[in-house]
Amino acid sequence: MKIATEVRPGANRYVSGNHILKDLPNYLSDFKALSVLTGEKSFAAFSQFYKKMLPYPIYHYDGTASVENGEALADTIGSADAILAIGGGRLIDTAKVTARALNCELIIIPTLVSNCAAYTPIGALYHTDHTFDQVAYFPRVSYLTLVDYDFLLDTPHDYLVAGIGDTLAKWYEMEGIIRHETLNALPASVHLGFAAAKVIFKILFEDSAQALSDLKNHDASAAFGRIADTVIELSGTVGGFAGAYGRMSGAHALHNGLSLLTETHEILHGSKVAYGVLVQLAYTNDFEEIKKLLPFYKSSELPTQLQALHLKKFDAIQLQPVADFAASKEESYRLIDPDVTGSKILSAIEALENFVAQDIS
Repeated sequence: MKIATEVRPGANRYVSGNHILKDLPNYLSDFKALSVLTGEKSFAAFSQFYKKMLPYPIYHYDGTASVENGEALADTIGSADAILAIGGGRLIDTAKVTARALNCELIIIPTLVSNCAAYTPIGALYHTDHTFDQVAYFPRVSYLTLVDYDFLLDTPHDYLVAGIGDTLAKWYEMEGIIRHETLNALPASVHLGFAAAKVIFKILFEDSAQALSDLKNHDASAAFGRIADTVIELSGTVGGFAGAYGRMSGAHALHNGLSLLTETHEILHGSKVAYGVLVQLAYTNDFEEIKKLLPFYKSSELPTQLQALHLKKFDAIQLQPVADFAASKEESYRLIDPDVTGSKILSAIEALENFVAQDIS
C-alpha cells in the first residue's frame, strides 16, 4: 500500500463563507469527547472573535510541528472522539499527528489564510530544533474544516502574502514535472489536478491585489473569499488528485533545504517556497517567465532575493548545504531533473540573484 500515490482530494466536509462560526455548536454537537488543540496566539485570536467559552479541555502545542509533540499531546489527552484544531499550518499538522495517535476524527478551524494544511491529509513536519523532518501522509482527512471569512480577516498581512506565494507554487511545481511527461499518457486524475493548478494561477493573478487591500480594510469581500478558498482549499486539490505529480518539486525542496539555516526560521513557509519558485525557474532556464513574474512578486511583497530571507548576498559556502539537501535523494527536486546536483541548484540561486539585481538596476 502506497498512500502517497492515492487520490485524496481533501477534507470530508469543507464549509466556507461569512459568519460560519456562528453555527459552531451545531457543527460540534455529534461529538461527546472532544478536545481542543491550539496555540497561544491562535486561541487568543479565536477567543476575541468567537467571544464564547468552549466547553472542552484545551491543550497547547509547542510550536514545532513535530511528531514528538503531537504524540506527547495524545498521551496527555488520553482519549477523544475528535480533536478540534484551531490555528495555523504548524498547529494543524501537529493536530494530525495527535488525531492519528488517538485514532479519532479531526475538525479544523484555520486562523490564517497561509496554506492548505486545513484541507489536505498531508503534513509538513519538523524536528524539535525546527529543521525539516518529513512530509507525512495521514490515514484520515479532516472530518470537517470550517473557514470563516470574517474571522480570517485577522490574518496578519505577511501570512496572506506567504499563502499567496505557497499557492502560486502549485502551478510552477506541477508544470515543472509535467513538462517532461506525455500528458495524454497520464491518468485522468492527474489531468484534473493540472487543470486545478491552472485555475489557481488565474485566480491569484486576478484577485491577490484586491484581497490584500481588502485584508487591510477588514472587508470580507468576494475577492478575499476567493483567495481564502484558493489558498486553503483549491491548492490542496492539486496534489489531492494528481498525487506526486502535483504536490511538490523544486520550490518545496529548496524550502526544506533553507530550514538548515537558522536565519531563515522566522521567514514564513510560503515566502520561502515563493523564492524557491524563482530558483526553480532559474534552474530550468526560464528567465523570461521570471521576468513576467517579478511585477507580481513586487505587488504581492514576495521575496525575490536572498536578503529578503534574512541572508546576506550570495555566499556559496553558506548555501552549499542548502543546495545539497534540496538535491538529495529524499527530496523532490529530482522530479524536475533526475540528475539534479547541489552544484546545479547553487548555480541557479546565483543566476537568480544576478538576474534580479540587473532587473532592479
